[in-house]
Amino acid sequence: MRAIVPITLAESLRINHEITARELRVIGAQGENLGVMPLREALAAAQQAGLDLIEITASTVPPVARIADYGKFEYERSKKEKAVKAKAKTSETKEVQIKVGTGENDMMLKAKKAAEWLAEGHRVRAELFLKGRYKGMDEKFLSERLAKFIERIPHPYRIAEPIAKSPKGFAAVIERQK
Repeated sequence: MRAIVPITLAESLRINHEITARELRVIGAQGENLGVMPLREALAAAQQAGLDLIEITASTVPPVARIADYGKFEYERSKKEKAVKAKAKTSETKEVQIKVGTGENDMMLKAKKAAEWLAEGHRVRAELFLKGRYKGMDEKFLSERLAKFIERIPHPYRIAEPIAKSPKGFAAVIERQK
């Protein structure tokens, strides 16, 4: 049985003599409910079992504590956190860039790549890059050019941010349709 274990910053669990509550609702080593008892009795029961008394929820009245091996308890908790992180998918914004002079075949290839990213669950920022004298072209023509590119994307999508002027030219953000 450990006397003092350093408290982690992420989750402040109190064990054994770090617990400050006078009464605790205690859960036994096999998961049985031992009921509400004073802190001294709960510590004695944990010491008798050769395990630690771990305060699980301090916010309830009375706080809930479990009799368990602290090392094993932390290991199980970290395994659960890793499983939750593994299931969580991160979505990022991918960018596809075209120019006014981009050919038809290149447009189709870029549209297929954008469709792949949409299928993976990412957002896609389609950007019409303007350089030099292209910046002086008619804005209506340029936004239509970008709209025609977006229409070529074979995957179902919805427009998250409509076509608008951006620092590099014109841009729009699309995401997968749910």
